[in-house]
Amino acid sequence: MHVEDVIKRPLYLTEKGAKLREEQNKYVFEVDLGANKHQIKDAVETLFKVTVDEVNTLVMRGHMRRMGRTYAKTRNWKKAIVTVREGDSIDFFEGV
Repeated sequence: MHVEDVIKRPLYLTEKGAKLREEQNKYVFEVDLGANKHQIKDAVETLFKVTVDEVNTLVMRGHMRRMGRTYAKTRNWKKAIVTVREGDSIDFFEGV
């Protein structure tokens, strides 16, 4: 799996993500469902040029949603909470 395929998107606009980022220097990402912690660590270090101390992952189960008259299940996805070394930071809006 390539480094660019591991991380799908950062989850920086959520309240929990903002609180973790400000208070504990942790960043939240949506990652590939088949990625493991070592791949996530390598991807974050390569893409953002930071040192990763710890990676925690969890699988977010899909919910049953109403689609017209019937119900459909949304997809499962994996969330990674990455702890970055003290002093390092990731700027998502750097190029703007």
